[in-house]
Amino acid sequence: MIAEQLIQSRQKVSSSYRRDRTSEHPKRSIVKSISWRIVGTIDTIIISWVITGTLSVAFSIGMVELVTKMALYFAHERIWNRIKWGR
Repeated sequence: MIAEQLIQSRQKVSSSYRRDRTSEHPKRSIVKSISWRIVGTIDTIIISWVITGTLSVAFSIGMVELVTKMALYFAHERIWNRIKWGR
């Protein structure tokens, strides 16, 4: 009886550990957010520059977009990390 409980307990810990390894740590989501925003912001600055013809306006748009989109991406990642569908 006790041996069975120990085996079941170890199996629960093992399966819990495997499940946890598939989810992302918040720090990883932060680093992904930053790297993606660098790429996205450069894209926004270039598009803004082409449309407006003014580099200072393009950088202003890019800087505002950098902060707002990074926060939105982080929240989006954390929400999707809780969804079990497709795993």
